[in-house]
Amino acid sequence: MDLILPILRKEHKKHGYLSEDILKKISKKTKVPVSRLYAVATFYTMLHTEKQGKNIIEICGSPSCYLNGELDLENFLEKELNIEFGQTTKDKKISLYKTSCIGCCDKAPAMLLNGKAITNLTKEKVKTILKKCRS
Repeated sequence: MDLILPILRKEHKKHGYLSEDILKKISKKTKVPVSRLYAVATFYTMLHTEKQGKNIIEICGSPSCYLNGELDLENFLEKELNIEFGQTTKDKKISLYKTSCIGCCDKAPAMLLNGKAITNLTKEKVKTILKKCRS
């Protein structure tokens, strides 16, 4: 049971997400029920059970980011991308998520773009980021 998360992370890295078929194969190999694997996979925000966009944006929802305008950026991102959090754009270029603190409280608001922290966000800075992600 201790090895489930490393196995899930390895398969996620290999495929980009954990499909039902992948979870069934892991279940067969480890003798861990698919339902348990799915529960673990959906608990961690870094694991996805559906195909993701080319770029993954995770906006930080920490109190520091919230107090520095993160909520306005959330609304801005949803409007600009025409999707809600947890969704991927129709062109499959951007997936949008909210995450817990990413450790950039002194430079809030912040987000991760494909795992890389981007800080001191403004609407203009986000527009530039989105333009690069769409190209």
